[in-house]
Amino acid sequence: MRKCLTAGLMVMATMVVAPSFAQEDARATTCSNPVEMKGFTTCADVAKAEAEGALVLYSPAPEPGTVKILEEFNKLFPNIKTSYVRLQTGALYARLMAERQAGSYLADVLHMSDQTLVHDFQNKNGFAPYASPQLSHYGAEYKSQPEGLWTWGAVIMAGFAYNPAFLKAEEAPKTWAEIDNPRWDGAVSVKSSNSGLQFLTWELVGRANGGDAFWEKFSELKPKAFDSYVQQYDRIVNGDDKLAVTAQYSGYLLYHKKGAPMEFVAPSDGLPAGPEIWGVTKEAPHPEAARLFLDWFLSPLGQKVQAENIFLHSPRTDVDPPPGGAPIAELKLMFLKESPELLARRKEFVRMWSAMSGLR
Repeated sequence: MRKCLTAGLMVMATMVVAPSFAQEDARATTCSNPVEMKGFTTCADVAKAEAEGALVLYSPAPEPGTVKILEEFNKLFPNIKTSYVRLQTGALYARLMAERQAGSYLADVLHMSDQTLVHDFQNKNGFAPYASPQLSHYGAEYKSQPEGLWTWGAVIMAGFAYNPAFLKAEEAPKTWAEIDNPRWDGAVSVKSSNSGLQFLTWELVGRANGGDAFWEKFSELKPKAFDSYVQQYDRIVNGDDKLAVTAQYSGYLLYHKKGAPMEFVAPSDGLPAGPEIWGVTKEAPHPEAARLFLDWFLSPLGQKVQAENIFLHSPRTDVDPPPGGAPIAELKLMFLKESPELLARRKEFVRMWSAMSGLR
């Protein structure tokens, strides 16, 4: 672990349990006799899942990692053909809702990184209740209320990244307040308004630094906004930008493993952190395959594949952190406490952030 990273991380995490929005009672029935199946337990009807013969995943995760996850699942269940739709969370949710409003139900498993949109989907009764036998290994703060609608499949977090060939360590910001600096004029990147992680950062950092005015001042630096951390990190490697803000920790770990010239700064005031949430959709065309996949993914088998290929942290305590990553308990994390007004705040964020940054 590089020095600038370690210095900012060796503190205990502070967890905030996010209460769910009110909705109709949709409690999942607990399975009393889960079946041991190829290294994990499941309550799905495996024969029916294989007869369905397909699984469709909607996810914002980077494509290479998603492909690897589905390949590993397919090795265990070759009769289930897998496919996926990949878009950033905001765009993915817009597509999903447009499809469902048209009476088209295509997604089996939904993965989103914006808890506000997840709660909106929950309020619309979009998740199919399913109490996976894996839920007992996840803390209450990582599960829907009532349980069995969705689960945090990973914890995602954001800081700063830079290339030491173009920026000295002493020049890099150490706190969120230090990103409002003319030094980064025209040389800083962020995530687009489609990113759940960007909204999370907007809310948490803004609240701690004077509200929306903080970001309005930051916008004077003409930040470039991108849908993917791949674009952000490639530009850092090539020297196109000096600083990546809302730099995804998992992306840094991936690039660092590849030997890219990259340093990551964990701001001393904390890393905005949030969920990668997974659940089975109501009216899923392949419901048993969806339940089977979710059980596998939430088990140590699936969580290990995710950690080793997408470099995300598992909420499970029996799964190691991604290669090169610090354990969650050693990270100073800032979590967003859920509240009903956040959906309206997100709409305002999309309007303001798109106007302030654009998608360049």
